[in-house]
Amino acid sequence: MKRLIPAALALTFAALSGCVAPVGPVQVTRFHAADVSPLGKGTIAVEPAPGSDGNSLEWQTYSAAVTRQLILLGYSEARPGSGGQVALVRLSRRTLEAPGSSPVSVGVGGSTGSYGSGVGLGVGINLSPKPAAEVATDLSVSIRDRTSGATLWEGRATFVVSSKSPLATTALGAPKMSQALFAGFPGQSGETIEVK
Repeated sequence: MKRLIPAALALTFAALSGCVAPVGPVQVTRFHAADVSPLGKGTIAVEPAPGSDGNSLEWQTYSAAVTRQLILLGYSEARPGSGGQVALVRLSRRTLEAPGSSPVSVGVGGSTGSYGSGVGLGVGINLSPKPAAEVATDLSVSIRDRTSGATLWEGRATFVVSSKSPLATTALGAPKMSQALFAGFPGQSGETIEVK
């Protein structure tokens, strides 16, 4: 009996590992001013971009993840409305339905030969389940000088995963997207990269 328990656990782990949906890369595009010396230093406040709901739980989760990355880059966190720089955060999430496919296909075939002719009819039934919907998330951050309003850096990250993936949830997706967005900060201006 004692020997069966480790084997059962190993089989359970293997089965669960196979259930996790694949994770797509994060697409990141960034732009910055010619002078990047003000970036990554001083105080910065993370605030909702115009038209964003800063009170939503999703926005607050992504805001916290962005704040963490900015602190790792060398910034000091400031309260909203204060600080030398401001990071305006915009978040958009949408569900993409998987394209449907016909579950039944019909094929007709014919043949002739020296012993007569024949006609065949074949019916194929697709028993595979309908693909899961996907969740697309766009995270945009614009870092501006608070006094002049000049844009110092802008970045956008796009992430599409199966709705069954653990990363489709805000709690797991926010850190991944924020980390990808600021990877190699400030990055090459105008370049789009994929971060896995």
